[in-house]
Amino acid sequence: MQVDVINAKNEKIDSIELPDNVFGVEVSEAVLWEEVKAQRASRRRGTHSTKTRDEVSGGGAKPFKQKGTGRARQGSTRAPNQVGGGVVFGPHPRDYGYRIPRSARRAALRSALSLRARDKAVFVVDELSLEVPKTQEIAGFLEKLGHNNVLLVDENNDALRLSTRNLKKAKYLHADGVNVLDVLKHEVLVLTKAAVAGVVEKAVNKSKKALAEAAGTDA
Repeated sequence: MQVDVINAKNEKIDSIELPDNVFGVEVSEAVLWEEVKAQRASRRRGTHSTKTRDEVSGGGAKPFKQKGTGRARQGSTRAPNQVGGGVVFGPHPRDYGYRIPRSARRAALRSALSLRARDKAVFVVDELSLEVPKTQEIAGFLEKLGHNNVLLVDENNDALRLSTRNLKKAKYLHADGVNVLDVLKHEVLVLTKAAVAGVVEKAVNKSKKALAEAAGTDA
């Protein structure tokens, strides 16, 4: 698919061909959902914890004598049936993370990229170079673009990362870190020309050299 290349002023300066096998595939909602579930599960902290009867303080003596009260016998105030006692089968710290197969992860990423491309929400910018981190410049670029809920993707652009982190809805990612959840959370995807090859490489598992050779250019 053909996409315009714009500059920081949102002016068309060139065009680029994005591969249809990454940005033009049929969107699979099922595989998108599986990958989103896996990513969200991996981001859970899992620090919830309850105390069992051996972790609750107290309980060294019987609450009351064994016989003569007419009540059921009790051996400890730490028993689960006692007020302030331990919890039976309560939650404990655990890792919720899991991963779906690698081929499914790549298919999900291709579906997410194709969904944004189908919605005309993929922009390619020639570069977003900054001499020093400056949030105001990136905010101005987003204003010219007409969107603020944007995922910015580039290669090793630390100044862009620092300039974006104070923006409420925008986010910066390295090309190697592009993932389904972030693509879907942001309404618009902005790629630099330098980041296109890295995103395609991650989606199809081909090296940049192989992609360049397939395109008939030097790596």
